[in-house]
Amino acid sequence: MERILIIEDELPMRTALADVLTGEGYRVLTAADGEQGLKRAISEKPDLILLDIMMPKLDGYAVCVELRRLSNPVPILMLTAKGQLEDRVTGLDAGADDYLVKPFSTEELLARIRALLRRFQRQANTPDALVLGDVRIDLIKQTAVRGKKTLRLTAKEFAMLGLMAQEPGQPVSRERFLDLVWGCTAFPTTRTVDNHIASLRGKIERNPDEPRWIKTVHGVGYKLEITNP
Repeated sequence: MERILIIEDELPMRTALADVLTGEGYRVLTAADGEQGLKRAISEKPDLILLDIMMPKLDGYAVCVELRRLSNPVPILMLTAKGQLEDRVTGLDAGADDYLVKPFSTEELLARIRALLRRFQRQANTPDALVLGDVRIDLIKQTAVRGKKTLRLTAKEFAMLGLMAQEPGQPVSRERFLDLVWGCTAFPTTRTVDNHIASLRGKIERNPDEPRWIKTVHGVGYKLEITNP
């Protein structure tokens, strides 16, 4: 099971979080201040970090910035009583992946954790680049070119390609697209997926009406036939 590091200076909150996560089957590590938390994050290599902002020695922003400076990609969910827009922006700019304002419900916390773990696992399994005939797509830099011509794909289109590229040739359901590309806080419909696939085909397929790369799996969703670079 995934290991989650809780960096939180308030003992009641730290204990409550640890109890909830342990009850869900996660393995829990804890730290009582930012300095200790940074050391544990580096040495223990957790799968996710719950990070408070206002802490002694090092605040959450500093911990986050240092982990990203060290190229540590661990998903970070910031937990704080601060709810102002500028505080959220500061946290995200520091490298946090998500932001949850206290007080929050256990259900929302667990949903955010599951979403971040899914996203991180997806990124770990996604190839850096795709070659689709004369089209080369860099999924890291989010660039796409046909020869010398730049193709302008949206962030959602890159994410859909990345999701299909995790298991080439295997169908991805419309529901899975909605869950992993749009997320649990959005309310799109399966028609939204179809519209984005149509747009994507129009950009990368030579003949969108007879697609070579993005195939429809009737009654399920779509799959990607790829050639690795």
